[in-house]
Amino acid sequence: MSDHRILVTAANGQLGRLTIDALLKIVPAGQIVAGMRDPVKGRDLAAKGVTVVAADYTKPETLDAAVKGIDRLLLISSNELGQRIAQHRNVIDAAKKAGVKLIAYTSVLRADTSKLSVAKEHLPTEALIRASGIPFALLRNGWYTENYTASIPAALAHNALVSSAKDGRIASASREDYAAAAATVLAGGDHAGKVYELAGDEAFTLDDFAAEISKQSGKAIPYVRLPEAEFKAIMLNAGLPEELAELIATSNTAAADGALFDDGHTLSKLIGRKTTPFATTIAEALKA
Repeated sequence: MSDHRILVTAANGQLGRLTIDALLKIVPAGQIVAGMRDPVKGRDLAAKGVTVVAADYTKPETLDAAVKGIDRLLLISSNELGQRIAQHRNVIDAAKKAGVKLIAYTSVLRADTSKLSVAKEHLPTEALIRASGIPFALLRNGWYTENYTASIPAALAHNALVSSAKDGRIASASREDYAAAAATVLAGGDHAGKVYELAGDEAFTLDDFAAEISKQSGKAIPYVRLPEAEFKAIMLNAGLPEELAELIATSNTAAADGALFDDGHTLSKLIGRKTTPFATTIAEALKA
């Protein structure tokens, strides 16, 4: 491994924290910089020797300061739907001015052809990165298994797992798997110009997922197929914001058409191990 300095943006988010954890296993803490809106929330990382800096996607001045002296940068996509492109542009502009040598971006599986609505913000960000002239690696992440385990409490409460995904096969992986991939790219090696289509080694339908919940919980949980509009209405009634309910509903509908399936095994090849089985992630969610 080289002695380059690595910046992880959105470092206090779920993926960011896991990426920092993965990096700490393979590079010295002194090479890692954690960027977050409120550096006070990174005091535990600072105690481990990680440099913690302010890096707010909406405040370019913080980004200019954060990227100084950085060799490799991980741009974790913003979670502010509809604001992502402008926020990502701020990071990319700062990276270009600072002479960052590699920018890795967490995009979405097959962003250039995907029917997932999130691709509408990921693909323009990819274009901005390409146009910047900065050497890049695109981490086109598939779905997190945790996106589905988040539905377990509701499934147990209402005795059904509901979705508009029909019989679509979903090759998801855990957040920790995707974080390991990001850490691998940041830590060293020649990744410039690479586009990694990342997904889990095993694919499941939501029938499979519901059966595994039933097996582990001891409670019969059927999978109920719903039209997209009805599925969205259920989420709205549960209190989800309109944009989020729309995103989840349309993403599940796209999954029915194969948007979340991939059998290239690129993720496991990159991290040097099998991806986490969905049954393991279900078990962790049930314990929690």
